[in-house]
Amino acid sequence: MDIIVTILLICGLFFFTGGAVGIIRMPDFYSRLHPAGKLDTMGLLMSMIAMALYTLHDFSVDAMLTSLKIILIVVFVFITSPTATHAIVDAGVRASLEPWTKEGTTHYDLGA
Repeated sequence: MDIIVTILLICGLFFFTGGAVGIIRMPDFYSRLHPAGKLDTMGLLMSMIAMALYTLHDFSVDAMLTSLKIILIVVFVFITSPTATHAIVDAGVRASLEPWTKEGTTHYDLGA
């Protein structure tokens, strides 16, 4: 059981690290929201599932309730994260933020 928990935690850290690097490396507001969304959902999913399994190590009613609460947190994040990302993109569109393009081209030239 400890090996599975460790693997899930390492996978969660991998997604958190990849998302953080993606946020730093992406050129504009809209592109940065993509790794931010993946960082939230996948990193949290892996890490919290690992914590829920670790809590179930000693099987009791308290451990099951704690694991259930952790799973409910994951469900809450899966519902709210895409909604929040959509609201942030909508705020960027309303603020007239233009997407990044290569020098000398417009987003109309790229077929968008």
